[in-house]
Amino acid sequence: MKYQNPIVKGFNPDPSVCRVGEDYYLVTSSFEYFPGIPVYHSRDLVNWEQIGNCIQDIEDFPFQNVADSGGVWAPTIRYENGTFYVTATFDAYGNFMVHTENPGGTWSKPVWVKAGGIDPSLYFENGKTYYCTNQSLHPGQEEISLYEIDLESGEVIAEGKAIWNGTGGGHLEAPHIYHIGEWYYLLAAEGGTFFNHMATAARSRSLWGPYESCPDNPILTNIHDTSKAVLCAGHGDLFCDHRGNWWMVHLAVRLSRRTMTHLGRETFLTPISWENGWPKAGSGKKAALECEGPLWAEQKACSVWKADFNRAQWEPEWIFLRSPQRDRYRRGKGYLELYPSPVHFPDGKNPVFAAIRQPDFGCGLETAFSFEPCEIGDEAGLAVVLSSQFYYRFVKKRTGEGDFLVLEKNAEDMYQRACEISVSSGRLCLKIQADKEFYHFSYSTDGETYFEAAKASTRFLACEVSGRCFTGTVMGLYAASEQETGAVMRVCLFESRR
Repeated sequence: MKYQNPIVKGFNPDPSVCRVGEDYYLVTSSFEYFPGIPVYHSRDLVNWEQIGNCIQDIEDFPFQNVADSGGVWAPTIRYENGTFYVTATFDAYGNFMVHTENPGGTWSKPVWVKAGGIDPSLYFENGKTYYCTNQSLHPGQEEISLYEIDLESGEVIAEGKAIWNGTGGGHLEAPHIYHIGEWYYLLAAEGGTFFNHMATAARSRSLWGPYESCPDNPILTNIHDTSKAVLCAGHGDLFCDHRGNWWMVHLAVRLSRRTMTHLGRETFLTPISWENGWPKAGSGKKAALECEGPLWAEQKACSVWKADFNRAQWEPEWIFLRSPQRDRYRRGKGYLELYPSPVHFPDGKNPVFAAIRQPDFGCGLETAFSFEPCEIGDEAGLAVVLSSQFYYRFVKKRTGEGDFLVLEKNAEDMYQRACEISVSSGRLCLKIQADKEFYHFSYSTDGETYFEAAKASTRFLACEVSGRCFTGTVMGLYAASEQETGAVMRVCLFESRR
């Protein structure tokens, strides 16, 4: 059956998956956004729904000082004896584990693991817990190292052992261990997270090695894909479905302009076959946008997502930068209220910004709200954000000359105000219509007739333009001020289409 990649679109890198019966659970990296580590569920591998987030209590994690593309990296999800476990790295603080019996519910407080390296993974066998990272135990060498740990305390029980040095591709990371038949298999990533990215494999008769490299490494890479439809494929996780078929979930990127993408790294699914006792990914070891595999359900068409402001509880899709100020948001009885803050994106802190991941290249976002500025500099509306220096704001703003609808573009030290339209009091409806090359911004005062205000290139929100960027664009509601103000943004509609 044919299906389309990515299976989880938008900013969703470093996927890991586990199966429980006929249910599949997938997690991805979230970096500086809270709540952290989204959890997705599927029963057919190609239609996924976000059901929760692993990091739910801001008090348990030091998000307040996280840099762009810092925070939570490379989670692994595993299931053992009725409990789900997720482990990941919190940049500059170390590795941790959380657990739950209900992945769509509440997760435990973190247990910090006393093992170094990044991109940790768990492996369970005979009542013991093993922890695998890219910790180098020998200076100057790239290594994958294995430890036995205490699952309750995170303490290392015995001295770790280096079990594999990779293939020499550089940036050895993202290890996972599997026991399949008579072999222990090790899957890792090499080549860095951009165009040279790849998945490599090794195997051993013993958990502790020695591990021999697959003679056909890398088993997945798009380095030599001249079509350039998919790039950066790597960082994967192997699994067997309930029908006995093997697959890999992994990250890769789709391109919007030449070799650029603003969505960031997304989650792909690639079929796995076995040849001479080694995993073989896809056709020609490449990730593809259109694949064929032994699926049992059709991939559903695009969808509409709408926030329900009658509920006080946030839907799991919402994300916030770093440590959100809870008292700046109130929702219920059909509305979401945002109270502007004098914290702005370039501050690298926690602006009043409630967002969702941009769901696809072609998508739409719509909101309806009221906002009466009190002071010069009060503003509220929509924002599209890649990082603290690269973002677009489409907002109602008070200036010294009055209240205007403005589109302000920021790309590091470049700034442009693309429109300045006088607006009066009352409800304002804003839309963003996106395609691969542009964001189109429009507005309405009656909710029916819309007028185009301006457009902005996706180029200046591309990860490759911003530099060291591991995230992707997010879109959402934004309210800010130059000083504390009595103005309130009152939102009655927030809807995303793809």
